Amino acid sequence: MSSLQIARYIISFSWLYHGIFPKLVHVAPLEKVITASLGLSDELSYLVTKSAGIGEVIFGVVFFIFYRNKTIVLLNIIGLSGLLCFVAFFEPQLLIEAFNPVTTNIALIALSLVLLIELKAELKAEVKPTLNTELTSKLTNEPTDKLMKEK
Repeated sequence: MSSLQIARYIISFSWLYHGIFPKLVHVAPLEKVITASLGLSDELSYLVTKSAGIGEVIFGVVFFIFYRNKTIVLLNIIGLSGLLCFVAFFEPQLLIEAFNPVTTNIALIALSLVLLIELKAELKAEVKPTLNTELTSKLTNEPTDKLMKEK
């Protein structure tokens, strides 16, 4: 399996998992702490958490399908960075807990950068043979054309 596919699966899985289990199946206490830091009522906090879970699941599916789209990968990096900044601003004590956003988000951002590098390399590899084929074609056809014109 290529590094491109590994990054695709891990990033998609992470969005799906974090959307489904700590938000949709069961609202994790940590999720309650994060939304409570916004000063929301319990009911509204619950709704925001469930909505965030749905959004994460949707983005996980979108990322899985459109992982080759540079904009989607950049949105992933921006989203993960934004979530990390949100936690740092509203609940900074969470940054030193086990399995915190620093370790998960930075790792996923790094995988996103690997994905961008691999996509760029893949694009270069596709463009280079096309250019070489065109150049070879021109070089090999020119003498033939000149000889035909001379006859």
